[in-house]
Amino acid sequence: MSKVKYKSYKSSKTLWLDKIPEHWQETDLRMLFADNKEKNIGLVEKNLLSLSYGKLKRKDIDNTTGLVPASFEGYQIIGEGYIVLRFTDLQNDKKSLRVGYANERGIITSAYIGLAPKIGLNSKYYYYLLHFLDKFKYYYNLGGGVRQSLSYKDFGRETILVPDEPEQTTIAKFLDYKTEKINRFIKKKKQLIKLLNEQKAAIINQAVTKGLDPNVPMKDSGIEWLGEIPEHWEVKKLKFATNLLRGKFTPRPRNDPKYYDGKYPFIQTGNLTSTSKYIETYNQTLNELGRDVSKEFPINTVVMSVAANIADVAILNFKACFPDSVIGFYPFKETDTDFLFYQLKNLRAEFYKIAIKSTQYNLNVDRVKNVKIFLPKLPEQKAIVSHIETETQTIDKTIDTIQKEITLVEEYKTALIAEAVTGKIDVRDFKLPKEETPLAMVAEGAAHYNK
Repeated sequence: MSKVKYKSYKSSKTLWLDKIPEHWQETDLRMLFADNKEKNIGLVEKNLLSLSYGKLKRKDIDNTTGLVPASFEGYQIIGEGYIVLRFTDLQNDKKSLRVGYANERGIITSAYIGLAPKIGLNSKYYYYLLHFLDKFKYYYNLGGGVRQSLSYKDFGRETILVPDEPEQTTIAKFLDYKTEKINRFIKKKKQLIKLLNEQKAAIINQAVTKGLDPNVPMKDSGIEWLGEIPEHWEVKKLKFATNLLRGKFTPRPRNDPKYYDGKYPFIQTGNLTSTSKYIETYNQTLNELGRDVSKEFPINTVVMSVAANIADVAILNFKACFPDSVIGFYPFKETDTDFLFYQLKNLRAEFYKIAIKSTQYNLNVDRVKNVKIFLPKLPEQKAIVSHIETETQTIDKTIDTIQKEITLVEEYKTALIAEAVTGKIDVRDFKLPKEETPLAMVAEGAAHYNK
């Protein structure tokens, strides 16, 4: 896609932009949007909406979970075209997306700011503009108070851009078209990754439960979903095949600085769940005081999350400390570390079956220690590991390529939004194409966008 610039620019009054197109104006946000004050008195509206990672999603008002209000009468009613902002806990949560666009009438918590658009504007353009600032992490330096929140009164004084209304509409249509197509492309790619992971899981399942010899005599495993396993394999409970380790980190609050910034790597659950096999890096350390209140696992421990995203497993490539949301399995000498990793990965459904279910799934050592694994002799374990890694190598490379493609396209989407809403590209001549271009062209457009 070729970038068309405006003919002339002028300086911007905003804190986040150097210049804007010459004919654009700027004003306070409060001049364009009112603070929504319409309460749901008498429960006249029951379409409950919640902001989840930048999307307003419907929730069943009769089957809500978590913190539920005594009455939804205190909620605010929003209409189609309203913009919703979640400006609480700005310092502690820097990952969530905080801006949503209402495609329908509904109710949202009054803890959110509801921006009611005034006449003479296209609110979808302003949603994209505020979304750009959200991605840019602009809001995190604005909050104040104990909860690090930002009110409409304060945010309403922020300078905002004002193209003329027809131009706002064109920019919004351009971004609607482009982002919808990009989102479809990403969805297709994620579906492909899911299929590849299912193919990979099937290879692992076959190898760690049936072995490599299709003619070997079989016996009942004693587990209904598993069926038969090779007759010569041992069935052992995890407590008899591994040394079980429980992570520990007792201080409250957990982010007390006196425990951190030392020489001992500290692995959080996120580091574990984001890896495909080996934990090789870390971004937090504990000092001597922190190490004394945590639990250090040895090299080659197979670690597993037991809270939130339970049953994610990885192999530790260095000594590290872990919190109580992780348990470790240090294999006895007759158990190969890599084979144990694949066995535990294959038992994910079993771990979910025995998990404690409340607002989220949880496991503990007492529940896990009696789970059974299936062990051939060590040479056969190593042969099975070699087979798995040979068979899945191409799949892993394909998944990695697709992931990089998704990342590139997501960066392309972010750049398109940023440049269109700030006037760095001129899209006034945009018209919806009469013929749909192939979805595969999205990646090509992303690859050539900044060239």
